[in-house]
Amino acid sequence: MDISLAGKVAIVTGAGPNIGSGIALALAKYGAKVACNDVDAEAARTAVRRIERNGGTAIAIPGDVTDSERVAGYVREVVETFGRVDILVNNAALLGGRGVLDESVDFFRRAVEVAALGNFLNTRCVGRYMAEHGIRGSIVAVSSSNGWSGSAGVIAYAFHKGGVNNFVRAAAMDLAPYGIRVNSFTPTAPTPDNPELIAAQGPGGVLDRPPSLRHGIGSEDGTEPWRRPARWTGERPPLVPMGTTGTPTDIGHCVAWLCSDYARLITGCDFVVDGGARAKNFAYLPAAPGELAGPLPLIPIDGTGELDGATATERG
Repeated sequence: MDISLAGKVAIVTGAGPNIGSGIALALAKYGAKVACNDVDAEAARTAVRRIERNGGTAIAIPGDVTDSERVAGYVREVVETFGRVDILVNNAALLGGRGVLDESVDFFRRAVEVAALGNFLNTRCVGRYMAEHGIRGSIVAVSSSNGWSGSAGVIAYAFHKGGVNNFVRAAAMDLAPYGIRVNSFTPTAPTPDNPELIAAQGPGGVLDRPPSLRHGIGSEDGTEPWRRPARWTGERPPLVPMGTTGTPTDIGHCVAWLCSDYARLITGCDFVVDGGARAKNFAYLPAAPGELAGPLPLIPIDGTGELDGATATERG
């Protein structure tokens, strides 16, 4: 199967250095022209430079995904630059946060707004463009394992990712008459493989940081005597059946296929690439790391740096 996105144009929101950048790069490597959005203009430009270093074509379209005028503006900019839009990846989200006992109203509201309005405004704007121009495109929303199962310390994140899951199913029904497909992809704590991110944070990304600084993973708050520990902060790979949850490159390969014509009848579905982490029963203890065959070697897409974030089994 020769996956090709040649002739297609993609918009990726939240194209920051980890998952968003990985998806944007994969779409470009498979032939799409990519518009990289992020609320941080420099993050969007960094994603563009990574794509260009690897031989792809991209532009930066920075902006707040909760601003309807800005969303309409950058979609119009993409059409004016590349002539069309065939793919939308809704990845923008606010990471970090606290548990239900400690989360602030301001953070909860903003986190939900970014996910809710980000998915809604971009899907509405791009979906209308596709419908009006007869483009049978693909829209992918990025969910999280926290949207499907409970995890302490990330109440806002869990709430809005759960909402993303049903938004996808409902939007898929709305857009099916136009031949526009809407699906989701669920990452599970991927290991960074962007050389720039690894240089800044270490091979494990946020997992290399002290617990108090692990934004996006959740943290405990308060010193009251009634407090109880809510999270286990030990190693995650031994809990995963195949020993690794993969990398943004693994995610990118799957999303690229999902946006290709080979997936023409897939809509309203969720895809997971996580080494079996989400499928695992809570009582199942995987084999010891030394006894695992592990996955096949990772097929790289970034030729500009060593994939230091890959595990030994991923390197083959």
